Amino acid sequence: MKKLKIIAQVMKEEIGYSAVSTVKNHFICSQADTYDELKVNFLEAVNLTFQDSFEYAPEEIIYEMDIASFFDSFPYLNVSALADRIGINKSLLAQYANGSKKPAPKQAQRILTGIQQLGNELAAVRFS
Repeated sequence: MKKLKIIAQVMKEEIGYSAVSTVKNHFICSQADTYDELKVNFLEAVNLTFQDSFEYAPEEIIYEMDIASFFDSFPYLNVSALADRIGINKSLLAQYANGSKKPAPKQAQRILTGIQQLGNELAAVRFS
């Protein structure tokens, strides 16, 4: 039997974060105060669930989150500067970031693409 794909839905809660996934007939969930703690706790829950079959590494779990949870997880990102960079109205992106509005799928993809491009540029930086 080959390893099953694990996709966890991450949600920002009033206090901390939670993650849930259903894999075959297994419901897996965890919670933590921070996003980094959540990934550790969720990995442990996954490995306990499949302890008789597999051991998963952190990079084998895919985490998906909504835009508000993303910006809450990475508070050092400047929403206004990102809005300028990807060509979205600043106040609209701020509303997405604080969860008061939810973007349409096409708009969410546009934001994701902009964030991924920024990540690729940052990953390519080298200091002398």
